[in-house]
Amino acid sequence: MKHPPNRQRGSKKIWLDAAYEMLVCNGIEGVKVMALAQKLNLTRTGFYWFFTGLEELHAELIERWENKNTGNLVERCGMAATSICEALFNVMDCWLDPGLFDAGLDLAIRNWARMDPDLFGRLNNADQRRIDAVAALFRQHGFSAQEAETRSLTLIYTQIGYISMQVQEKRDERLERVRHYVEIFAGCAPSERDVQRFLIRHRPIGTATDDQGSYPH
Repeated sequence: MKHPPNRQRGSKKIWLDAAYEMLVCNGIEGVKVMALAQKLNLTRTGFYWFFTGLEELHAELIERWENKNTGNLVERCGMAATSICEALFNVMDCWLDPGLFDAGLDLAIRNWARMDPDLFGRLNNADQRRIDAVAALFRQHGFSAQEAETRSLTLIYTQIGYISMQVQEKRDERLERVRHYVEIFAGCAPSERDVQRFLIRHRPIGTATDDQGSYPH
């Protein structure tokens, strides 16, 4: 078998990144080998150099979603914090930092799962991992098991609803609301110290304030 040269087959990352873009923009129905090859100006043979088929590509897309969105959220829940409000601000970082949480990918996976029973099961497991991680966070800060579960459900379902509705808002407006979300979720007002530490993380000098993000409206 004659193998395509590097310039015709690209790299695994290039194919995977292109598939990710097509998934987020067009849904899983748009992720086809020929469409990817045309998008990248590469040969179809190049795709099969890195993947046995679409099934393997799909599996890698799902793994990327699980590692980034669920993995990072669970990790943020485990960060050290002196108060429930500080702990919640750590979680809120996910909704403001696209490097921690990809809202567009989360929505694409949820839409895909409606047509794929296996993925639907993995999605439910991922949501449960998120709920359990946030509930554990509340328990660590003195909430009863029932209170922790209810507050965790409120937080996670709020974010899922926000993503599904594709709410858009200016960054400054979104940042200003965060302290109020934290107060609602925690049942107590955050300290000004915790608020300012959070804002500093997300208002670096010279950053524009009219971009859009994934924090619940």
